[in-house]
This record gives sequence, structure tokens and C-alpha cells, in this order.
Amino acid sequence: MADLRLPKLPDRTPVKLTIVLSPQLHADLDRYGEAYEAAYGKQESIVDLIPFMLASFLEGDPAFRRARKAARR
Repeated sequence: MADLRLPKLPDRTPVKLTIVLSPQLHADLDRYGEAYEAAYGKQESIVDLIPFMLASFLEGDPAFRRARKAARR
């Protein structure tokens, strides 16, 4: 079955991390959640927003994108 057009799907097992935040960062994340709700009319928890925020940050970092591309070679 190796001739399938669709490759084997990557591991999609969620990984749970526990982090410690400074009070200021926590307050900023709360404010970001409020700004998100004001912009989109839907409240989302910070826990739900953070993975998308991190993914957006990594995708927007040109140096990281180059390093990731080089590591795949």
C-alpha cells in the first residue's frame, strides 16, 4: 500500500505541558483573550488560544522557518 497518494499521517497525540507564567504575562494573556472576544464576538479560553498563538509565532519567525527547513534536509 506504499503507493497511496496520501502519506502516512503524522503523530497527532496531544502533548500536555505545564508552564509557569509571570503575573504580567498572565495579565497580558487575559487582555489578549478580551481583545480576541472583542474582535470576533466569541470568548475563547487562554488555554485554547495559546497553542494557536505559539504556532503563529513560530510560523512568523523567518530564522526559525529557515532552521526547520534546513533540519528536514
